[in-house]
Amino acid sequence: MTTEAMVDLAALGEDFVRDPYPVYARLRARGPVHRVRIPEGTPAWLVVGYDVGRELLADQRLSKQWRNASPALGVSQVSAGTTMLNSDAPDHTRLRKLVTKEFTPRRMEALAPRIQEMTDELLDAMLAPAGRSADLVEGLSFPLPMSVICELLGVPFLDRTAFREWSNLALSTAAEARAAATAEMTAYIARLLAGKREQPGDDLISALIHTSDGDGDRLSGDELMGMAWLLLVAGHETTVNLITNGIHNLLTHPDQLEALRADFGLIDNAVEEILRFEGPVETPTYRFTTEPIEVGGTVIPGGGELVLVAMSDANRDPARYTEADRFDITRDARGHVAFGHGIHYCLGAPLARIEARIAIRSLLERCPDLRPAADPATLSWRTGMLMRGPLTLPVAW
Repeated sequence: MTTEAMVDLAALGEDFVRDPYPVYARLRARGPVHRVRIPEGTPAWLVVGYDVGRELLADQRLSKQWRNASPALGVSQVSAGTTMLNSDAPDHTRLRKLVTKEFTPRRMEALAPRIQEMTDELLDAMLAPAGRSADLVEGLSFPLPMSVICELLGVPFLDRTAFREWSNLALSTAAEARAAATAEMTAYIARLLAGKREQPGDDLISALIHTSDGDGDRLSGDELMGMAWLLLVAGHETTVNLITNGIHNLLTHPDQLEALRADFGLIDNAVEEILRFEGPVETPTYRFTTEPIEVGGTVIPGGGELVLVAMSDANRDPARYTEADRFDITRDARGHVAFGHGIHYCLGAPLARIEARIAIRSLLERCPDLRPAADPATLSWRTGMLMRGPLTLPVAW
């Protein structure tokens, strides 16, 4: 068993938040697992590298259930209810079976025309003012996935400003703010579910309330709460950052932007490279040890230790991708773990890909001279190690 001093990631400050990749690369050069203190202040075991990261993402000795977390960690569940993200097999298997039929790639692709309409409406509004500049997050990256998920779930009158604030705080590093936002969001979702039970509609939440498998199994009230929470938060947060990160990296790599403009047939491949190069999720939601696990000569103790797989680093591992730190929309980016791996692979991946494809292509077609309106080095990025993306992205055309 090897030992090393704890790496305090919080002490690295804004430099790490803005660009964590060099830190991960230095750690990877020393070995695949490291004792760290994450920005939230919690001690954890950080796993870097592609092969071992992919392996541990599918390792069921790592539990997603919060009750398996060591009390010494001082962590608490953010989301309300029971979800696929905080359950293990066989419970996870049952939950996923009940909702998978609502998220098939074919059903998601059928939404593409409506997503295109929403995108066009948002771009009309963003491009209408005479100023010729805007914050892309405000104008497109946030409202598009929010509108899509709200329409899909049947939430027509959601106070999106309030919900965005709740969501940002629930995923932030400040424990007190997280707790308050979680409570407000939970109360809102409870009212939403009650309304759908009384007046069901042709929407996903109504379908989930009544869905069952061949044996008549249905989601419980607690599971419905968890599923609604998961779909509303995860259903938009990841895609917001996917779109923003995509445009940011295209603008800061003009040769790749030019290549895409010259051949929009590359758009699907470009989305995969964006996911690999700077995906929207830096590390996945928490996993806890249920027994000791040896990783590269280091034994991670059992008893509920927190383990984080640096998916952002796995996707930049030169052992998996040639010139991994180069953004190249023509490369074969298949095999990336931006959506996870194993039983917890992201259920909404097909929808996120469709939204990113439509949003990025439509924006570039409408704005042939799109350019940054701020120095990329001055952008403020999401804090914490879950979501990765700039809080704002000023653009001009």
